[in-house]
Amino acid sequence: MARPPIIALKDVRLADGPRMLFDGVDLGIEPGVRACLVGRNGAGKSTLLRILVGLIEADGGERTLTPAARISLVAQEPNIAGDTLLAYAVAGGAPAHEAESALEAFGLDPTRGTQGLSGGEGRRAALARAFAEKPDVLLLDEPTNHLDIFAIETLEAMLGASRAAALVVSHDRAFLERVTQRCFWLEDRRIWRLDKGFGAFDAWSARIAADQAESLRKLSKAIERETYTFYRSITAQRTRNEGRARLLVAMRERKQALMHDQRQSLSLAAESGAVSGQRVVEAKAIGKSFGERVLIRGFSTRILRGDRLAVVGPNGAGKTTLVKLLLGEIPTDAGTVKLGTGLEIAYVDQARADLTVEMTLWDALAQGGGDQVLVRGRPKHVAAYAKEFLFQESQLRQPVASLSGGERNRLLLARALARTANLLVLDEPTNDLDMDTLDLLEDMLADYDGTLILVSHDRDFIDRLATSTIALDGAGRIVESPGGWSDFTRQYPDFFDAVRGRALSPVAAPKPIAKPPPAAPTRAPIKLTYKDQRRLEELDKAMPRLSDEIVALESRLDDPGLYARDRKAFDAAMHRLTAARTELGNAEEEWLELEERREALAKG
Repeated sequence: MARPPIIALKDVRLADGPRMLFDGVDLGIEPGVRACLVGRNGAGKSTLLRILVGLIEADGGERTLTPAARISLVAQEPNIAGDTLLAYAVAGGAPAHEAESALEAFGLDPTRGTQGLSGGEGRRAALARAFAEKPDVLLLDEPTNHLDIFAIETLEAMLGASRAAALVVSHDRAFLERVTQRCFWLEDRRIWRLDKGFGAFDAWSARIAADQAESLRKLSKAIERETYTFYRSITAQRTRNEGRARLLVAMRERKQALMHDQRQSLSLAAESGAVSGQRVVEAKAIGKSFGERVLIRGFSTRILRGDRLAVVGPNGAGKTTLVKLLLGEIPTDAGTVKLGTGLEIAYVDQARADLTVEMTLWDALAQGGGDQVLVRGRPKHVAAYAKEFLFQESQLRQPVASLSGGERNRLLLARALARTANLLVLDEPTNDLDMDTLDLLEDMLADYDGTLILVSHDRDFIDRLATSTIALDGAGRIVESPGGWSDFTRQYPDFFDAVRGRALSPVAAPKPIAKPPPAAPTRAPIKLTYKDQRRLEELDKAMPRLSDEIVALESRLDDPGLYARDRKAFDAAMHRLTAARTELGNAEEEWLELEERREALAKG
């Protein structure tokens, strides 16, 4: 028997100025249900959470809440106030012992003051307070933003152990696949519901989107027919059919609403420009310490052209420091770093330090002044380029400080991708981006033919892109392995045990590595390189196409009258047939070589 929801919305409507944000939203959360709320940036997900918790009143509809039910909201930008973290954590009514336990579970000292917290520390404090309150419903708005992988794992474990129902807004696919059993999709100003976990979301939402596109097509055809009938009636009868006029107006308004809600897509593209040298970076036995704390000790690596390198580890482990060492931006304490020739570097900084408070969006894009942006060597009007990244012309004169986190990240991407760069460095590029933008960014990076260095806590993003992974534990140990995050954890399952065991605290002594690894540059690969894998996929597509072309050419040449009718066409077909057969033979040989190599690597 279905249980009644703890909290529910029925036919909720809310307007944002002249635009209807929600129109007939229905949503309910029953005891113990773990659900996600998915939708594009600007759809109103955070607003809907605030309506659920009672911070915003809707324009219409009903909100019902079980009497005495407790709700805890972790906002996207939590305000951490109070003398100590413990004082903050008990301010919502949580018992002191529960608050202390939750703070320690997230690696925080309860006696620490609330000033000077990093983004990740503030997020962990807000999560600890929410869990300590033992609510009936947890509302989590982008809870993994600024968390490292180990804090995310702690959050997953605490959600699994909690008796609270949860509604989560997040872009982290790996996190959602682990914790959800229901999906709410905010699309077309309403909620679509899927009673399965996030793993089933993509295929399900694609079917709905296709159905919506077909509905729009049919509506357009209906408007054409009705418009023709309506005006023909006026011409013939000289009288206006008011019923038909109202129907036509209603249909046009519906089409306008559907078109307004059609997904806008970013226009993401990157050009590598001039080809760099084969060796991009070579580091030998480098080390770096700050005071008595050793971040990197005796690390060597070689980054070659076309590599896609992920850098992982807990917050504060030195990931950004390592990247700056490899780029030559800061000096090493030991060892050497040599940069390759012809490097053109674009850097997206997680701190967004290049964006000042007083800067406008226009200033940030047109850095040299004027109204033009040099986009990969070609001038483009700043408004046109901003539109490619979903910025409206009305936003161009707004200060950067007024932009949301996702908008600021899009702005940094716009600046970085405007230039040609054969080395692209992205430090936490996924923070605050919605899934549609992440998918486009991932596709763009997969097609990018330069070299990529990626610092990220998004496990799914790393797995999809990285050809090798460097891991730091924050105590000087650093190793490199082929593949992404999942590959790394299979090869070094014990590497981060000390980090997990000390509950994210950065002061405990590290645990020794279970199996000391050989130097990363000499490690034998366990799968095809990114370049070889892409080539294998290209060949899989090319061989059927060439075979079809050969059959078509042979069929054409079977025509006995072709030579007499069109000597040039006959000669061209013969020439192309010879070339296509040669191309197919070469492709088959290359495919066989790559496939045999792939099978040999898989067998170890």
